[in-house]
Amino acid sequence: MQPTDKDVTHILAADHRAVEALFEEFEKASSTERKAKIAEKICTELKIHAQVEEEVFYPALKGKIDDDLLKEAYVEHDGAKLLINDILASGPDDEFFEAKVTVLSEEIKHHVKEEEKQHDNMFQQARAADVDLEALGERLLARKDELKRQAETAGLPPAELVTM
Repeated sequence: MQPTDKDVTHILAADHRAVEALFEEFEKASSTERKAKIAEKICTELKIHAQVEEEVFYPALKGKIDDDLLKEAYVEHDGAKLLINDILASGPDDEFFEAKVTVLSEEIKHHVKEEEKQHDNMFQQARAADVDLEALGERLLARKDELKRQAETAGLPPAELVTM
């Protein structure tokens, strides 16, 4: 993604690649301490990503793309948020810590497939709809910057569920 690229689908796809790389890094890490740091970064990135999608991207698509696909995305986010909150609350000493991060990775892979990889995915539908992807990208980037600053200073609260 170029710094000047404001297409919201490109920004979100870049987020997906960054998190996929973090999951790969987690798998390769050998020390518990390293795994814990990577897992925390994964969870923070996903909390920010889900929040900006739910605040900016998804509302702009309501009524313009397949409604079932949009509803599934919200539910998938909530499933991931449950794991994220649990991973962050329990930490690396939890006997299921690595399993939870692995399942989160699998959930995210599935979600990414529906957003950008399968036929007639969410990103394709957004491009075909009457949606200003550049304006959405600018709004999304601004909100993402706010959340990143909050994560670095005060920290982010637990991820809030929307559908459960």
